[in-house]
Formats: sequence, structure tokens, C-alpha cells
Amino acid sequence: MPKLRIGLTQRVEVVESYGERRDCLDQEWTRLLEEMGFIPVPLPNSTNDPIGLVSESSLDGFILTGGNDLSHLENPSNAAPERDRFEKEILSFCAQEKVPVLGVCRGLQMMVTQSGGTLDRIEGHIATRHTIHSNTDDQGWIPDRDEVNSFHGWGIRPQGLGNDFITLATCQDGTVEAVRHKIVPQW
Repeated sequence: MPKLRIGLTQRVEVVESYGERRDCLDQEWTRLLEEMGFIPVPLPNSTNDPIGLVSESSLDGFILTGGNDLSHLENPSNAAPERDRFEKEILSFCAQEKVPVLGVCRGLQMMVTQSGGTLDRIEGHIATRHTIHSNTDDQGWIPDRDEVNSFHGWGIRPQGLGNDFITLATCQDGTVEAVRHKIVPQW
């Protein structure tokens, strides 16, 4: 059976000494996906034709990774409008074509806001670790964890989740940490 090809979005980092905006991805993503039997495919943010790129790449799924605040937020940190545009196009493509998407940190925030949900500024989630708790029995792959890392200043409160998602896990402060879509297919 052929390995599944998974597209990975990348954070944007500004390297002022070179006058460059660089797409970058933690190398741990490659290690993790290869260990799981997937082929990781990093995706560029600045393509002129996002839909053409993703449809011609024959990808089996997508991971919207972390990093960069969403550009529409008040005083965003490391905003990357080109990434916002690219990820919105991916989400539209995936909804139309019924392709699975996993959102991690910023990726989850993009998925929720794209579906009409809202984010709030939250305290105690930047450069820390905290416990998450499973909120449902229907997805056994979300165990209670003693600690997960956290690097975000924006979060999803239960009332900001919108109607398209079911909460799978929360942090001890009640903010949403993991969701699944009510309709879109899963891996």
C-alpha cells in the first residue's frame, strides 16, 4: 500500500539581516510523520495559485501547523497575511474535496475562525506546559495528558467554538485544546 502524502503548512519567519520572509518548519514534523508511515510535503505560503498547487500535488491530507498569529487579530505577533490566505484556500479546497485536515495550535485557530468561531486573548499559555483533559468518549485517541507544550496568546473559549466542531479536549482553564469537525472526514 502506498504511503499517504501529507501537506504541511509552514510558519513565516522574518530574517531582517537578509531582508527575507522565510517559510520554515520544525524538523520534528518530518521525523514524526515518517515514523507514522506518512510522506511529509512542506508547502510554500507565497504561491500565486494555492488551489492549483494543492490539487496538482496529489496530497492525501493536510496539517496546518503552529506559529504566527492570525493577521486579523488585534496586535498580532509575527503576522503572516500570505500564510492566512494560503491556509484559507487549503481549507476551502479540503471542504469541497472532502480531504482530511489536522490543525495544530495556530492551525486549529485558523480552522475555527474560518468556520465563524472566535478567538480570545488568554493568559498563561505562552512558553509553558499544561494539562489537557478529554471531553468525549467518541475519540479514544485523545488521552488525558499530564503535560503538553503551549506557545499561544490567543485561545478558543467554548462559546467561541462555533457550530461546526465538537470539543475533544480542554485545558484546566476551560479553553478548547482539541476539536473534531462534525462532518468533514478524519484520518
